[in-house]
Amino acid sequence: MLSKIFASQEKSEEVEDRGHWANKVEFLLAVAGNVVGLGNVWRFPYLCYKNGGGAFLVPYLVFVVTCGVPLFLLETAIGQYTQEGGITCWRRLCPLAEGIGYGGQLILFYSCMTYIIILSWALFYLVFSFSSQLPWASCSNHWNTENCVDFQTRNGTLEELKHTNSSSAATEFWERRVLHLSGGMEEVGSIRWEVLLCLISMWVICYFCIWKGVKSTGKVVYFTATFPYVMLVALLIRGLSLPGALQGVLFYLLPEPSRLADPQVWMEAGAQIFFSYSVGVGSLIVLGSYNPHNNNCYRDCLWLSLLNSGTSVVAGLAVFSVLGFMAREQDVPITEVAESGPGLAFIAYPQAVALMPLPQLWSICFFVMLILLGLDTQFVAMEVVMTSIIDLFPAVMRRAGRRERLLLLFCLTCFVSQLVMVTEGGLYIFQMLDYYACNGACILFLCVFETLALGWIFGAERLCAIIEDMTGVRANRFFKLCWLYLTPLVSLGSFICSLVEYQPLTFNHWYVYPAWAHVLGWVMALSSILLVPGRALYLLSTGTGTLRQRLRGLCCPEQSASLPSHRKEPMLELLDGEGLERFAAPETVDERALQQLDTRCGSGSSDD
Repeated sequence: MLSKIFASQEKSEEVEDRGHWANKVEFLLAVAGNVVGLGNVWRFPYLCYKNGGGAFLVPYLVFVVTCGVPLFLLETAIGQYTQEGGITCWRRLCPLAEGIGYGGQLILFYSCMTYIIILSWALFYLVFSFSSQLPWASCSNHWNTENCVDFQTRNGTLEELKHTNSSSAATEFWERRVLHLSGGMEEVGSIRWEVLLCLISMWVICYFCIWKGVKSTGKVVYFTATFPYVMLVALLIRGLSLPGALQGVLFYLLPEPSRLADPQVWMEAGAQIFFSYSVGVGSLIVLGSYNPHNNNCYRDCLWLSLLNSGTSVVAGLAVFSVLGFMAREQDVPITEVAESGPGLAFIAYPQAVALMPLPQLWSICFFVMLILLGLDTQFVAMEVVMTSIIDLFPAVMRRAGRRERLLLLFCLTCFVSQLVMVTEGGLYIFQMLDYYACNGACILFLCVFETLALGWIFGAERLCAIIEDMTGVRANRFFKLCWLYLTPLVSLGSFICSLVEYQPLTFNHWYVYPAWAHVLGWVMALSSILLVPGRALYLLSTGTGTLRQRLRGLCCPEQSASLPSHRKEPMLELLDGEGLERFAAPETVDERALQQLDTRCGSGSSDD
């Protein structure tokens, strides 16, 4: 009896398999859900109209071709090849660049704290969308002031708001009912308990979406990645059928070629690509790592990139058709109603929905779409962090129940850390964290060193050979050109421009953040950037041998006996016949064969 008990305990403590997607559809939906997020709906359309309409598509497509798609393919391929998380994959490819993995995970940690706050606000609005009358549609509520303007009863226009202290009903609902906004981040105030309950609900949902790893994530994405498109199509059809929709669409897409001479337009196009394609932080590496070795990631990446950019354009049509209707109803230019970010999601669009017939229905559709779009991105980011940590300690963490406990600890850590963001001054802190810690400059920095490490140290030619070995398709030579030259140069140029054009953070153009807030923001921004050189210096200082030997060892891909044979082959091709013969028989390995492999890795790494 005792032997059976001990046997069952031993079995429960066995190291579990890492797991794979049950089928290709799960991978495609998970990646689509990750890359297609809130930015496609509330950032891209605004950037497009602001930066020259259809002309904005020129710099956008330039960055898609030179950075977006090449990095998308690069990260998915190395994840599928190494079958490792966002940190340990670098130990297999280029240990010197391991800090890139740590930096990416830290950015995801910051993102997990900010992104889910948006989801809690959306859930708050969704609950109120079931009211008999939308509370942001009138000025007859207890939180409204004497200066409230009710557009539904035509007792005011946006032109009046500009010249008086008046505010719209939607603005007052957002600032006075949802946030109870204080005068600044120095005035933290009390916790908004209703928002806190929404936040707890979102954390519970996210926890159970991924608590069993890809087994549960792969099933959830069948709904969370597809249903937003149903909502988007419904909103698009409804928007295009409204009076004034055509003017909104023309305003959105009508090109202004003169705007192409503005460097700011190109910078914002680049930032949008790096954000919307989820590159640089390890998300695609982890999602690709659950693929079988022979999955055609080359074809997948091209189709998923097309889906991502196509969704942005279609979402813009859905948004601006409604804004065109809103501008027509209020008899103002569309520039007066166009917003981005939370301003679009929680003020402009709800205000427009309130003017439609059946406003509750369209409000429910809109906020369900927002929640599902954000939910995918949120729990995939959590899954990426979990996988990366577990792959660091597989013998300890891949045991029954330990993943669930680690995920619970992660959720509680994020939840406690973000409590200050659900206070009356929480929006100021949320914006600071979003502006600095999740800054595009941090991602650009990681992408620069990622392409340098993989294109030049690991070798662009070797990457092409790996992709061909996995997919049976030789990657276009243009990708090799991008990995070696175009992507690192464009990323570096964008990174430098973002630093040169840096503007201190303000809120609504009237609140100036205190100096200590900017210092704290830069500390958070540098915390991910400095991990790259910091980890490299640590590995160099703690290694053995001369500095040259340590550097060469850290630039050479890891040779592990645990690697499957199909992953050894590209490395073995570096040896000549005699060295290969010795390497294939471990008992006869001598210093000469190892030195030959080491020399080839160190000196011929670019393989160009």
